[in-house]
Amino acid sequence: MSVDLEKILRPTDAEMEPYEPKYMMLASGEAVVVRQVFRDEIPDLLKHVEPLIHVERDFYDLVAARVYAELLGYYQYRFQDQYVLALQVDGELAAIVNGREVKPGLGLSLHTLALRRGLRIGAHGFAAKMEYHIDTLGHDEVLIVAESPIGFRRWMIEYKLEKRFDIPHELGGVPSWALTRELFDNARSKLVVGRRPVPTELLEKAMEKILPPSDPPTPALDPLAATRAMYDPTATALVQQRWEMEKGAGNA
Repeated sequence: MSVDLEKILRPTDAEMEPYEPKYMMLASGEAVVVRQVFRDEIPDLLKHVEPLIHVERDFYDLVAARVYAELLGYYQYRFQDQYVLALQVDGELAAIVNGREVKPGLGLSLHTLALRRGLRIGAHGFAAKMEYHIDTLGHDEVLIVAESPIGFRRWMIEYKLEKRFDIPHELGGVPSWALTRELFDNARSKLVVGRRPVPTELLEKAMEKILPPSDPPTPALDPLAATRAMYDPTATALVQQRWEMEKGAGNA
């Protein structure tokens, strides 16, 4: 008897309510659209994520590698119950956020990848997916971890997340933190922004095509950037080292 292996290998996704697009105004005066990206658009994201795998600063290399694998798994039907949201400014890709439903009532945050730094675009993307988990999917808790100091400040501290250290997170098996419905409601007024519906012209521009980011993160010229991101986020040690080098050059 022949066996259709694809039916065995392919997970059965739960039926999840789609994300309703929204938009918000950035401090720069630009409008950013947050919308759901479906399977047929994933190749348009992959080509912009791949270069970030080589950016050894602020853990972009690690996060980009994991996001690439998650998106590819979703595209090839090897990742269960994942959703993907994109943030676009005038059609340009500014951030990617994703997560999944673990079971009814429980969500899991995967990643927040900003392709445009500044203006809190990553923070807006994270807030949008938490809104999706709590308000649309009806999750009572969302399990979260951070891979960088910036992520820890943005998620754990700003949202005052609760420890769930008895629950290993799917990202590396590290201890989880949790955003509860109560915590989200407490943070909603100051961290969650945006309007619906999205003006037709803005939404059509975003849906037409995912344009390349105009100013994506790039590898640092400084060879110590990776070390600085991991052990010295403030760059104090590097600045002091440069001062010493400049002083020595002046005395030569």
